[in-house]
Amino acid sequence: MEEEIETPRDPKPCGPLEEYRIPDYVLRPDAQQVLVDHAPQCPVLVFINSKSGGQLGSSLIKTYRELLNEAQVIDLSEEAPDKVLQRLYVNVERLKMEGDILAVQIWRTMRLIVAGGDGTASWLLGVVSDLKLSHPPPIATVPLGTGNNLPFSFGWGKKNPSTDQEAVKLFLGLVKHAKEIKIDSWHLILRMRAPKEGPCEPIAPLELPHSLHAFHRVSSGDSHDVVSMYLCK
Repeated sequence: MEEEIETPRDPKPCGPLEEYRIPDYVLRPDAQQVLVDHAPQCPVLVFINSKSGGQLGSSLIKTYRELLNEAQVIDLSEEAPDKVLQRLYVNVERLKMEGDILAVQIWRTMRLIVAGGDGTASWLLGVVSDLKLSHPPPIATVPLGTGNNLPFSFGWGKKNPSTDQEAVKLFLGLVKHAKEIKIDSWHLILRMRAPKEGPCEPIAPLELPHSLHAFHRVSSGDSHDVVSMYLCK
């Protein structure tokens, strides 16, 4: 079961941008550690599909990076979310062992923002589920696709957002004051019968959505003679 966050009915000011910024050294193990007065109230890690919404994705990345720490805004066309979150988790555990209370506070209060279509949002939800974290971060969804059914279901709307600084600040304020709600997650296994002729492995050029994962042939004794299966999240 993952956590989504539902938009508040009455928008509130976002407040100081420092309340959302995550220091470099928490995000990247090679960054120099710095002293910070206090932990941000609503640290966010932002994942944006730059290919979504025409040119809106790229424009949104630019605006978020202008307002926040550049390293906390990830272009999903360049780096997958599982790599980012795994690296962050390992780094926070290291800092925790070194007695860094700030890093632990940031991890516990961090919220994720994902901007893209329903497939992109499902991708991130699946990644968070796979990591099996003791405290999975809640996720806010920015409607940046065609259907945008997932963000619409949680009150974030269906319309692609504006990408100027004021619009992004408004959205950060919504994320900060949004309430957490739990959603169900499930796995589906689709089975394909083995062909009578030709190779039995999945076709190499096959491109699947990020929410689908291809597996090799299961045991030869399977009663259904399965060639492959796909895991959906």
